[in-house]
Amino acid sequence: MNEGQMDQSTLLFMCGLYNLAFAIFHIFFWKLFNWRRDLRKNHPANRAIIQILNIRLIYVFILFGLVYLLYPEDLINTKLGFFIMLGILGFWIGRTIEQFIFLRIKSRLVTVLTIIFVIGIVLHLIPLLLSE
Repeated sequence: MNEGQMDQSTLLFMCGLYNLAFAIFHIFFWKLFNWRRDLRKNHPANRAIIQILNIRLIYVFILFGLVYLLYPEDLINTKLGFFIMLGILGFWIGRTIEQFIFLRIKSRLVTVLTIIFVIGIVLHLIPLLLSE
């Protein structure tokens, strides 16, 4: 493994941790947003959909994280790995854009979260640029 791959491996490890951190964050949504009480206001179908989507997001973040942590060489050295990294980057770019469309709340917490998303975009972009 050359020095460039070592740097890329470290970045991929950080990407893995980033995604796993979001899985953990989403696990706490029920408590953070008081969903037991708050979701009662929604139609039962919407209540179920919100929770199902959150559980699926947790799954996706764990999957993303494990791909980065367990398969860094494949991500760095294969066309499929490049494509997977590009797809995950696209996820985080889309999530950041959606922040501005759907979460138009002026608060320090939303601003911090948006900054964390932008950091995640850069973190996921750098290994792709190094792969060229």
